[in-house]
Amino acid sequence: VTAAWVGGLLLGGSLAVLAVGTAAAPPPPEVTAWIEQLGSPQYAQREAAAKHLAGVGRPALPALGDAIAAGDLEVASRGVEIVRGMMMADDAELAAAAERLLEQVATSDASAAGRLAEAALEFHQAGMAAAARERLESLGAVFRERLFAAAAPGVEIEFGAGWRGGPEDWRLLPRLRGVACVSVHGVPLDADAVGTLGRVPGVRRIDLFGTAAPDTAVAALVARLPDTLVDVRKGGKLGVSSIVQAGPCHLSAVQPGSAADKAGLRVGDTIVAAAGEPVASFEALTKRLAAFGPGETVRLEVRREGGGGVAEPFVCTVRLDAW
Repeated sequence: VTAAWVGGLLLGGSLAVLAVGTAAAPPPPEVTAWIEQLGSPQYAQREAAAKHLAGVGRPALPALGDAIAAGDLEVASRGVEIVRGMMMADDAELAAAAERLLEQVATSDASAAGRLAEAALEFHQAGMAAAARERLESLGAVFRERLFAAAAPGVEIEFGAGWRGGPEDWRLLPRLRGVACVSVHGVPLDADAVGTLGRVPGVRRIDLFGTAAPDTAVAALVARLPDTLVDVRKGGKLGVSSIVQAGPCHLSAVQPGSAADKAGLRVGDTIVAAAGEPVASFEALTKRLAAFGPGETVRLEVRREGGGGVAEPFVCTVRLDAW
């Protein structure tokens, strides 16, 4: 990604942020000159330009976004510091617009400018973790303390049928600390929300089940978090489980009233194929069903133990439920 392209992206994003509620006015003509002075060799000029830009407030944000992404580390550093100061403003709209701009830089720019923006966001958001959790819980997010790999403690956050938050509330997630897993079940996610998931500090697993998240956004999330397990499923739910970690897909539980139950599956059945493809394990079944959404039908081939220990073939068509 070139700096020029990122700058254009940030400019468009900033203008969209500033236009919420009112039309975005063009920045004062002197803003361009002050932006240039941020890279002046004279300390007094740099300080004066920074002070002026901070005083301009929201109209200066698009130009600051371009300057941060342009590649000059001195200018980027001062630009990030100016925007960070705006995040601390009493003006809630200015603070929110400044935070969005740094989020866009941190998400879209992998250079030093992006790292500066991410550091500024982390410093700002660390002190807001408790308030963020309280807000998310009030909107229906479920927090659980769990042990993960190597018995390391962490927090799992689940967003499901009880979630009542809006698009803006996803931006609270990066303010949290100690989050190991984020699970989203049946809650629609747009590209911005998926990008925000990529900034949750230390997250080790992200489950996206039935979110209709854009494929490009998911791909960007996976690339951004190479050490994080991102499990994406279209949202079709069969309603079975297995305690067998490897080997045949042997069902140890069938949820009452589930799609599997209605199709006649039983505890003890072994699924050997799904939608025409062999299934060698429960994990393979899960991956195969990930491509199907709620209401879609899947043909399952099952081996069922009959009388005298003789295996009997059983074929059924299942209409999947939703997560």
